[in-house]
Amino acid sequence: MDLKATAKEKLDSMQARIIELSHTIHAHPEVGFKEAQASAWILEFLSGEGFHIETGICGLPTAFSAKSGNGSLHVAICAEYDALPEIGHACGHNIIAAAAVGAGIAAARIADKADLTVSVLGTPGEEAGNAGGKILMLERGAFSDVHAAMMVHPAPFDNLTPNIIAASMFEVCYTGREAHASAYPEQGINAADALTIAQTAIGLLRQHILPTDRIHGITTHGGDAPNIIPARTTAKYLVRGRTLAELEDLRPRVYKCFEAGALATGSTLEITGGDRPYAEMIHDADIAVSFRRNSDALGRAFPDVNLSTSGFAASTDMGNVSHAVPSIHPMIGIDSYPAVNHQREFTVKCIAEPADRAVCDGALAMAWTAIDCATDPGLRARLLSKK
Repeated sequence: MDLKATAKEKLDSMQARIIELSHTIHAHPEVGFKEAQASAWILEFLSGEGFHIETGICGLPTAFSAKSGNGSLHVAICAEYDALPEIGHACGHNIIAAAAVGAGIAAARIADKADLTVSVLGTPGEEAGNAGGKILMLERGAFSDVHAAMMVHPAPFDNLTPNIIAASMFEVCYTGREAHASAYPEQGINAADALTIAQTAIGLLRQHILPTDRIHGITTHGGDAPNIIPARTTAKYLVRGRTLAELEDLRPRVYKCFEAGALATGSTLEITGGDRPYAEMIHDADIAVSFRRNSDALGRAFPDVNLSTSGFAASTDMGNVSHAVPSIHPMIGIDSYPAVNHQREFTVKCIAEPADRAVCDGALAMAWTAIDCATDPGLRARLLSKK
């Protein structure tokens, strides 16, 4: 049996349904950990193809495991399906989910012949920023018997080993005291001023941080009325560093900027979250080479230039998986530029024809890469030795 030809034949037979799944998820965006419809549609598809299904795994209602085959080498394909608030699937997780389903089913078609076990792992809440679904699933054992993990992520351009850096998200709350803003301003403690001081301090800090560091955030509550001194102000911030170590050097310095706001105004400060950072991605070189070779065979040539040289930097909880399991996370291009991730224009592009092509190319390239993991003697031996 030609394993790759058999996998391709299987994927070709369901290509229209895979694309339909991508479009259906796209049309019904659900934010992190609330992806009830998306996970149900994915599981219905996989169940119909004979996968053994476990729902609500790791204490997460929208997480799942769908497994096929009984081989000694276990490859997991990660599906993401959460959307962004207000702008829907502006990061293209509908494409990730559909490609994962296609890859899992195509690889499952030859699993027994290749001594392979294939899982599609449903990983909710990637956009959560703190304690994303994969981090919780990793902590709770979902990857304990996995030898290799993979996924593809849409982007304007193809990028085999994108620059994925560490990140920590946290929330800030200042508490002051209300007062009439005109009649009795001296009686108030202005929590909004505290945040303004912190933002100014962060702006000044930027001169003294590494060029690979990132600090950005939003104000989530600034007050209740212009004639009331704000007694409560909240914000959500992300701090990123090239590695977890560099992130941990930066984060206390950023916290001091928020402490400065409290000190100057007399308000109190509470910082929550940030305790489960996203790790930088370790791209497994051998698996990445296999994915490139398989993509080339499909007519999708990944460029040699890494977008990290252009200032591109993103974060994902797949980075944490890569520290525990040999992993890849290629960016698969959907020809969207100048529309880029997290723009409304990118949302529209995620169901255009190039996006549909990315679903199918990504699915087959991952399926063929899983086959390589199982059939290349050196790669298989190395992966098995990791557990």
